[in-house]
Amino acid sequence: MGEQLAIADEVMVPDASQLITEDDTPVDNWASEKQQRLLTSCLYSNLPTQTSQTFIAAANVGIYHTVNQPAIVPDVFLSFGVQVPADWWQKQNRCYLVWNFGKPPELVLEIVSNRVGGELTDKFDDYQQMRVSYYAVYDPNLQLGDRPLRLFELRGAQYEELPGFWLPQINLGLTLWQGELEGRQDTWLRWCDAAGRVLPTGDEQAAAERQRADQERQRAERLAALLRAQGIDPDQLPD
Repeated sequence: MGEQLAIADEVMVPDASQLITEDDTPVDNWASEKQQRLLTSCLYSNLPTQTSQTFIAAANVGIYHTVNQPAIVPDVFLSFGVQVPADWWQKQNRCYLVWNFGKPPELVLEIVSNRVGGELTDKFDDYQQMRVSYYAVYDPNLQLGDRPLRLFELRGAQYEELPGFWLPQINLGLTLWQGELEGRQDTWLRWCDAAGRVLPTGDEQAAAERQRADQERQRAERLAALLRAQGIDPDQLPD
């Protein structure tokens, strides 16, 4: 009996050396590339200060979730409580193997570029079967309907569409934002907090810090000028 169980376990865990972890034929468009990078990098700029949980946020990385089935490659996914192994060049560590990480991602997101991607059909069914808690479909050119953003939450065994932007299980929201990023004025899909405020990118955080530093410097200069006008040398004041 023990031997039979061992054989069954061996069958259920595929040999990672036989898995396709990259096909070396990436094809994407400028807008999708920039949008994917915005969504992943913003999480790494914000979540480490908001939670002690480890996480992986990735774009165009394959997810293997079922034995003998090909990988599913979402545009973006987010998984909490896990981290990329230190030896990430090892074959078994190059993509997201659900049986190694012990869980599916909490969220997957697809960006619609055309009408043949199956975001609301095949991919919808795949992520539902994978039991991903949240599925987001961003359709900026309204290829699939009249709404640019649709959010689904797994309830029981099926997805139900959410009426709002907030994803309570991961304490994050998604919202559309008009503005400029990396020199491009457009509408962007962005992470937000419960009040709908977008999470700042690393560049936005740095710009805000520079602005605060400039304001502090200007305040100090005005104070020094006021002291000099009263005959007080600010450089001689005790610290």
